Amino acid sequence: MARHPKGFDLALDRIRRVLTALGEPQKRLPPLVHVAGTNGKGSVVAFSRAILEAAGTGVHVHTSPHLVRWHERYRLAHTGGGRLVEDAMLVEAVERAARAAGEEPITVFEILTAVAFLLFSENPAEAVLLEVGLGGRFDATNVVEAPVATAVSAISLDHQSYLGDRVELIAAEKAGIFKRGAPAVIGAQSEAVALDVLRTNAQRVGAPATVFGEDFFAFEEHGRFVYQDDRGLLDLPLPKLPGRHQIANAALAIATLRAAGFDPSPDAVETGLQTARWPGRLQGLTSGALHALAAPGSEIWIDGGHNPGAGVVVAEAIADMEDRVQRPLFLISGMLSTKEPVGFFEAFAGMARRVFTVPIASSNAGMSPDDLADAAIEAGLDAEPCDSVAEAIRLVSTGWRSEPAPRFLICGSLYLVGEVLAESDLAPE
Repeated sequence: MARHPKGFDLALDRIRRVLTALGEPQKRLPPLVHVAGTNGKGSVVAFSRAILEAAGTGVHVHTSPHLVRWHERYRLAHTGGGRLVEDAMLVEAVERAARAAGEEPITVFEILTAVAFLLFSENPAEAVLLEVGLGGRFDATNVVEAPVATAVSAISLDHQSYLGDRVELIAAEKAGIFKRGAPAVIGAQSEAVALDVLRTNAQRVGAPATVFGEDFFAFEEHGRFVYQDDRGLLDLPLPKLPGRHQIANAALAIATLRAAGFDPSPDAVETGLQTARWPGRLQGLTSGALHALAAPGSEIWIDGGHNPGAGVVVAEAIADMEDRVQRPLFLISGMLSTKEPVGFFEAFAGMARRVFTVPIASSNAGMSPDDLADAAIEAGLDAEPCDSVAEAIRLVSTGWRSEPAPRFLICGSLYLVGEVLAESDLAPE
């Protein structure tokens, strides 16, 4: 991080130069599925991994960013299920990638992507799940030339300074991962223009498109998850990951794996839906120092969603919780200054009793709690700045006597979620 200051400079020439020096490991990978999207791509990868592992398929997985430890970006196939890369192996791969980069300019993410290709090419597996970092077309992961399938999850506004300030521009960047002859599986889109752009780009490059709502379908019925495509219908339990939006993400995972030729059995799909884990996304916090500060009986949820689209789906999930058990809702939020907080907070108008805004200690790009509180007020919420998550929980919980106990949602940034998990000794494994 000291040698290559964090930042984005979307291009492929630097990563290609490093990979050439490393012997082009990206060309020696197991069958690879490439996944992009604004919201949900991590969940799609989590479902896909769980389904493949339930089918006995060894799979390497690349995701980003990490929440607590760098190791989280690299899960390697292993008997009985994948494991995060071990220290010595990660150190050795980083050192090799750094030597290959030499003194030429390169970004941290490009070094880390080169590490993924080294690790995945040199350890046996039957599949690779590769998550895009930012965008798609010029993302460092997009040096792969022959994926067995590509997938794009829900698209909304995010990273506008890099990807464009309209949904259709962002969709075009995500569609940059489509490759001739590789099935392009398009997940549920709330914006018709995004779907149009994705479909048009798939046709342009010669990638056969499979589209949610046309070629495959998914819905909840009588407390079950129904998936349907031209092969027939699957009657499945609801995904274990909370939120109605996970039905569409699980469906995209199933459709993508089928398009890629993995064809998991219904039993493997069912097991995968029940065992998938995706830390920091509507994760319940049930232990640790912060949990101990909350009023007895409280619920604490954490979610790293940080754009208006994420705000909508998280608010819907919290509303479903409210339908089952009513509790006063308090938001504790920190956000980077590059995000659009008003649109995020608007989804919670009429739901949250108060928003407490906090700094993000692990980033120097965090929005000040005062400015973030102003944004929440502009969105129609009561808000006040705080020094920390712990202080916000204490402010609500001290002297709390009424029933039911509060529901806290700590949200707005993966950096903040990472801090909470670290403080709670719950680093992903």
